[in-house]
Amino acid sequence: MGQRRYPECVGREGKPRLRSLEEVVALPRRSPLAAELQCALAAASRLHGLRSDLSPVPVVATATISEAGAYRFRKRDPIDLRVSRVGGRSALGFLHELGHLLDHQIFYDRKTRAWASVVHQAFAPWRDAAALLEKRVLPGGHSRQRYFQSVHEVWARSYAQTVMLRSEDGALSRQLEKLQVEDDAHIWQAEQFAPVAIEVELVFERLGLRQLSLPLAA
Repeated sequence: MGQRRYPECVGREGKPRLRSLEEVVALPRRSPLAAELQCALAAASRLHGLRSDLSPVPVVATATISEAGAYRFRKRDPIDLRVSRVGGRSALGFLHELGHLLDHQIFYDRKTRAWASVVHQAFAPWRDAAALLEKRVLPGGHSRQRYFQSVHEVWARSYAQTVMLRSEDGALSRQLEKLQVEDDAHIWQAEQFAPVAIEVELVFERLGLRQLSLPLAA
């Protein structure tokens, strides 16, 4: 039996510099999801960039029905972002996994393996605001609920919702409104979420990853 071969991590080169998100990830060009993912990435890129030395992280379209997406990594290095084209939630799934990538790359503690959302001071006001959000519940057992309520998972969900909320993109706005009408467990209602969206934006301001030419949305 041959030795199992693990997928390669994305390479690094030079010193970290502030990059647009279009430089951070590489979207699939020939996928039916290409246009939808480009809109979602553009919406996120209007909010912030990332200080990084990574080569572009590939985004891979899949046909899985068990999850909307996945962020694969090894220790501090990304492998890829995976987004399912099944279920009509590709933009949300992509932004969710992008939130995990950002969380992992902004800060990673080699000893504890903690990510930025859990321990970085720039995220502290967001953690306080997010702690007041309704604890949404998914079908499943205790381990699934525990993961769903973990800090890094709540960060990815609140990041995705903030990008959709601030996108000024009609398709993304309609998707968000539809999810709220359906009371989707991955999304919070608008009035409750508004203070958290501001804190998500302020995380990137504290990190020096955005240029604020206008006041933050209230």
